[in-house]
Amino acid sequence: MHIELVIAKLVTMVLGFLIAHQAYRGYRVHDSKPMLYVAVGFIFISIGAVIEGVLFEVVGLEIFIAGTVQTAIVAIGMVVILYSLHGSMDDTNPGGKQ
Repeated sequence: MHIELVIAKLVTMVLGFLIAHQAYRGYRVHDSKPMLYVAVGFIFISIGAVIEGVLFEVVGLEIFIAGTVQTAIVAIGMVVILYSLHGSMDDTNPGGKQ
């Protein structure tokens, strides 16, 4: 186990959770559904930052399977964030113009 890599992954996860927390606060304060999706997306991405190492080192899965799971989790997070950017455009139409 490489302690520097573990520290870097944990810092990445904490930063992701801080961003998710801020996005959730934005959702609560402004009742902004897209910010809720941003928060959920960053939670997935933050978990994806460390899940590969956990699955490989702790659970004992093959690196290929652990990497595949990590990639899938990060991709889900990105899709959720993408939805927050594009899915909400139909909900808000200032001035009623198309």
